[in-house]
Amino acid sequence: MVNPVHGVAHYENFPVASCLCPPALREPVRAIYAYARCADDIADEGTASAAQRLLDLQAYRAEFLHAVGLPAQAESTGSASAAAAHLSKATSSTTSTGPAAPDTARTRWLQIMQPLAQQVRAWQLPLEPLLHLLDAFEQDVRRTASGQPYADLPELLDYCSRSANPIGRLLLHLYGVRDEPSLRQSDAICSALQLINFWQDLSLDLPRQRHYLPLAALQRHGVALASLHHSNTEHPPAQAMLLELCAQARALMLQGAPLAWRLPGRVGWELRLVVQGGLRILDKIEALNGRTWCQRPRLHAWDAPLLLWRALWPLAPARPSSTVPHQETTP
Repeated sequence: MVNPVHGVAHYENFPVASCLCPPALREPVRAIYAYARCADDIADEGTASAAQRLLDLQAYRAEFLHAVGLPAQAESTGSASAAAAHLSKATSSTTSTGPAAPDTARTRWLQIMQPLAQQVRAWQLPLEPLLHLLDAFEQDVRRTASGQPYADLPELLDYCSRSANPIGRLLLHLYGVRDEPSLRQSDAICSALQLINFWQDLSLDLPRQRHYLPLAALQRHGVALASLHHSNTEHPPAQAMLLELCAQARALMLQGAPLAWRLPGRVGWELRLVVQGGLRILDKIEALNGRTWCQRPRLHAWDAPLLLWRALWPLAPARPSSTVPHQETTP
């Protein structure tokens, strides 16, 4: 998919508003994806300094709040209920009088914010998950600039609760699924997908002086970051570390996977393929014996028949594991 503002082509493992997505939901899904993708680009693409990225993300946040009719100061001083009240007023105002005239000082990302604001109002999308995403991107910028690693898997999963889980919760909102067990399973799937992407992308991230390898895992296996370079193809401690991290991601995915077989129709099929896509990447990492700092595994067209076949059958329940810590849910 190509970002409409930055024009940066991104390779994606998983479908976005595919033909399996119910037609009525394609526009809100696209709007949410474009918002998250653009913010991710601000945080990650190009040559801007960390300070400039943070300023741009603050401006992006302010433009989002303005677009949905929420004063910028309300986010820091108000609660979720206050945000909902502001949104309700904005919705009723827009319904009765039409959209407000655009503020030229707040239209830098108009192509992103205008469609998103329309979908927020149409579907009464919760604002907190959308703001949590921006929190995560800002955290990414600060972590990369400081070189500070994540201490352990629980700390990394805390980051995932803002960087990945909000997307799943927004999608469940669109599907009309609000029960707590489903939200917890969605969080597990989204966090697992995020972890899989981290371990898949090591060969891209390490040369850019960024990574998500937990310090505890590096120390436990005696792995120095400097040893993870393309020419070092045989590195048993690092291979063991990556295989351990992949096993943790697989266990987390299996915790959430029953949700994909519980949701009906197209929505369920879409999620089944997302789950199977993530598990297939783990298969490929295991086939590389964990050496993703040398080679990036990816899905290909010839993987599709296998994914479809696997999506027919429910996955075996996850076995209890002490390697996957309890994950707090995003409020």
